[in-house]
Amino acid sequence: MVWKYGDVQLKAGKSWTDKDGTKHPNNWMIWDDYYKTTMGLKWEDDPVTYDKRFYDSAGKAKDLAQLKATWKANMKTSANSILASTDWYVTRKAELGTAIPDSVSKYRASVKTAVETMETAIDKASDLDAFMALFVGEDGGNPVMNNFPESI
Repeated sequence: MVWKYGDVQLKAGKSWTDKDGTKHPNNWMIWDDYYKTTMGLKWEDDPVTYDKRFYDSAGKAKDLAQLKATWKANMKTSANSILASTDWYVTRKAELGTAIPDSVSKYRASVKTAVETMETAIDKASDLDAFMALFVGEDGGNPVMNNFPESI
């Protein structure tokens, strides 16, 4: 929230000069609102903020079906990127028959399970509020979304 003179944002404790060249004192903030407006000042509220992940603009939510599809795709892309570091074990197994270490197999399975958990939660979200809740951890815990296991 700020007082402006034209396009100039005025700062408390700083003098300002109007279009006629009159310099106004640095204590202009003590003026009442009516007097400020008679001096050509305008009050401007802070812009309304919104979470761009869920809204196109302030008060205009994105389509829930599209959000769900987008985030499911995002989770699969993230999982693919996470699994890439261990893909060589799978390739080696396919080409040479060399066993994949248990720790790697368990890690890869936990990444895939995490994606399934996220997708299930996305599907169950019945409205935007329920969907947005997936990004906030309950009672200080981890949120459902982007909750992948620690890398090995």
